Amino acid sequence: MEVREAIEKRKSVRKFTSKSVDIELIEELLYYANKAPSAGNLQARDFIIVTDEEQKEKLAIASYNQNFIKEAPIVVVFCANLNRISPYGERGRKFYCLQDVAASIQNFLLVAVDAGLSTCWVGAFDDNEVCKILDLPPHIKPVAIVPVGYAGEEPYKTDRINIKELIHYNRW
Repeated sequence: MEVREAIEKRKSVRKFTSKSVDIELIEELLYYANKAPSAGNLQARDFIIVTDEEQKEKLAIASYNQNFIKEAPIVVVFCANLNRISPYGERGRKFYCLQDVAASIQNFLLVAVDAGLSTCWVGAFDDNEVCKILDLPPHIKPVAIVPVGYAGEEPYKTDRINIKELIHYNRW
């Protein structure tokens, strides 16, 4: 699949079938996620694959009861690694590691489409609760929860703002 086609096909899915997903496929997709650019090539990101039903249920509750999270056969939690970004100081902790993680998520979403999988980028969750559920050390911060599986619905098309309204030249 061409990258433009993957971008056009990628849609957020909030209903998944019960069909299992091969864990090796998820690991392969995360390999490509980690190919995303990163500040100083420090790759200040880590990935947690969640398959345990109880853990997925807890994550769904911590995500303000977004129950579709627990329906997915696999959930990947994308995390920022504050230790790995430490050479860049405060700016690295505030911005660079988030950019690193976001770039890896986008790669993941696109290669998932290419593999015939569906996803949803979830950013609404209680950080402290997710840290407890996953037993994260203090230097690891959850950035996104991404349920992964086969679509149990046809995702609806969302509109985009006309690009001409978003582009500015030389100044605002």
